[in-house]
Amino acid sequence: MVAIAGKRRAAGVPPEAALQDALKAVLCSPAFLYISTDTDKDRLNAHALASRLSYFLWSTMPDEALLKQAQSGALLRDEVLRAETRRLLASPRSKVFVEGFLDSWLNLRSLGDMPPDRDGFGAYYWDDLQNAMKTETRLLMRHLLDENKSLHGFIDARYSFINKPLARLYGMANAMPSAGGHVFRKVHLADPRRGGLLGQGSILTVSANGIETSPVTRGVWMLENIFGTPPAPPPDDVPALDPDVRGAKSMRDLLTKHRESPACMSCHRSIDPPGFALENFDPIGRWRANYPGKSAVAIDASGELTTGEKFTDIAGLRETLAKRKPQFTRFLTDCLLTYSCGRKFDAADRPQIDAIATAVAQKGHRLRDQVELVVLSEAFRRR
Repeated sequence: MVAIAGKRRAAGVPPEAALQDALKAVLCSPAFLYISTDTDKDRLNAHALASRLSYFLWSTMPDEALLKQAQSGALLRDEVLRAETRRLLASPRSKVFVEGFLDSWLNLRSLGDMPPDRDGFGAYYWDDLQNAMKTETRLLMRHLLDENKSLHGFIDARYSFINKPLARLYGMANAMPSAGGHVFRKVHLADPRRGGLLGQGSILTVSANGIETSPVTRGVWMLENIFGTPPAPPPDDVPALDPDVRGAKSMRDLLTKHRESPACMSCHRSIDPPGFALENFDPIGRWRANYPGKSAVAIDASGELTTGEKFTDIAGLRETLAKRKPQFTRFLTDCLLTYSCGRKFDAADRPQIDAIATAVAQKGHRLRDQVELVVLSEAFRRR
């Protein structure tokens, strides 16, 4: 910076303008814009590793204690790196990790982008449900981390953290004390339709458009964020289809007509079933037995996955997902690596992801163990 300012002054530029030019150069330099990835033979050195760890769990630069471990080189040892990971996770500053990761993984940052209709869903506004929904999801992840619980609690936890407005939304008002309406409490969920992420208002709202629900939209969301098998985009040479839906009386009838086209069926046979499993939830997550309107068509939430498992409602789908522990563990490992390293992992990285997922399974599929194993992995320590 000093050298740039000196050159500008030597060229006859006034002092103030020379300083401005130097500041512009600093703000545009890669060293300012990007986290350092200095390496020793393709591996991050201690200072770069400290930066990656701190930005992963705190979203900011390393603190003095972490810098000391980097300066001495001790951070390159597994036991020290694990201890620092636990220290950073135990700090209140790791709140930004929980929030940032959930925004990245579940797209919670988009909650509110398509606000629910005020006439049909007024409670969303007067009960401040948007913030309450995000808090519920964050508290679940925080609990799984702090207690080192099974990461499959995201799928099948029989408890959640709710306040009085959420309890009313879920039809559980009697389970909450009358005082302290906006205080969040851990509540056991006796209703098999609730539990895990798929029964939470945040997920059910972010996967709707604020006015109505769509099995296709929610099905795609499920494949991308829970199954870890996003559907392929339609081929470029296939035009938009307008299937003959005459005679369709419900959303299921309409999509059945739509799937009569072979080009549509190839994707919708995987998209539609998990989407239909969520149809009993309205655009803000309230339970319903029928579609709204004069016809009041009963909702059929049953389906069959492409792998052959059948279910009759969301409780049955959740049971099916709970049996897929290795797949979900691997998918969440991929999500954590992507978030921590700031890049997508592809087929070439598959052996490293599989190795981490196997180690997580050997430790009981616990979430804090998974975060630690991601940090200790070769993928995390390399450029």
